[in-house]
Amino acid sequence: MKYKKKGTIKIAIDSPAAAGAGTLAKAISKHYNLFYLDTGKIYRYIANLKLKSSRNLSISLLKKKIKALKMIDLRNKELRSDKVGIEASIISKNKKIRNLVHTFQINYAYSPPRKYNGSCLDGRDITYKIVPDAEFKFFITANIKTRANRRFKELKKIKKNITYSEVLKSIKKRDKSDYSRKLSPLKKTKDSVLINTTNLSKRACFLKIKKIIDKKLNK
Repeated sequence: MKYKKKGTIKIAIDSPAAAGAGTLAKAISKHYNLFYLDTGKIYRYIANLKLKSSRNLSISLLKKKIKALKMIDLRNKELRSDKVGIEASIISKNKKIRNLVHTFQINYAYSPPRKYNGSCLDGRDITYKIVPDAEFKFFITANIKTRANRRFKELKKIKKNITYSEVLKSIKKRDKSDYSRKLSPLKKTKDSVLINTTNLSKRACFLKIKKIIDKKLNK
């Protein structure tokens, strides 16, 4: 979809785990022809490398890995595992790793491939750290039981013997880590629009965000 505003648009989305931000970001990106980047997947990619490595990964090696990182690498099903998610939450507290990832994110946020109308990023600190001047900012959330149930259904397809209680415990742990960390914690900024997806369908959430975007773009 082409829009009236000149230049490119940037959409920044923050959310806790399994709130539905990724699904919404993909739908919005497709509709407006925006380059989509799930920033959490980058930390999961590094976490997976760390879990599979028999030795410590140096910052210089990670820098090379991230520099050579392709979008297709972020589609690896291994990255969806709960184990990788927990490890990703831990390494995201490392300042040096976070700086490497931030550079990667900022590059795509402000310089997306030319075929796109702009960029859409979702993560934990996008609205105030990565794209603070984004034209559109959203904070996507849902109650913790709804989020745990969504993640449980997703993980069940990969790991048949996983239980809902395990996923709920993991989500609580992730929330505590994301909200309380000193380095780039998850938080809602004053200029972010709150979208609670607990009782909304994917379609209803999409239309709600689309209405907000269209209103501003068509002014």
